Amino acid sequence: MIVVRPATLADIESISDLLIASITALCVADHHNRAEVVARWLANKTPDGVRQWLENPETTLLVAERNGSLAGVGSISVKRRILLNYVSPEHRYAGVSSNLLDTMEIALGPGEASLDSTETAHRFYLRRGWLDSGRPAPWAGMLAYPMRKAL
Repeated sequence: MIVVRPATLADIESISDLLIASITALCVADHHNRAEVVARWLANKTPDGVRQWLENPETTLLVAERNGSLAGVGSISVKRRILLNYVSPEHRYAGVSSNLLDTMEIALGPGEASLDSTETAHRFYLRRGWLDSGRPAPWAGMLAYPMRKAL
């Protein structure tokens, strides 16, 4: 069973660990194991960076638990953007990202929302009704795919 809930201070270390594991193991199509690219991507995925997101009044940080284990992390902003949607490598293909995305879309409410997708997640978002809204743009030594969806 997957449960999505607001993140708490007690989750900070686990969120940081999950983000690092997810990016390192699952996003090779984006960073191609280039150390400098991985380092840039992970720069704000530290416990201090996660704490800043959690304490930022303009963002909502969520976690997904699967069978009692932290399995994913997502974030949205008051600017109607999805900022994060990452899954633990151990919980990939178990519906975690879909559950997080459903929860974030509901929380954003009706209207247009946006996100920047990785190469790794691009097909996932297309299957979920998101549309490309511009050309891929350079980001941290990779490409980010701007996307939009009418919710």
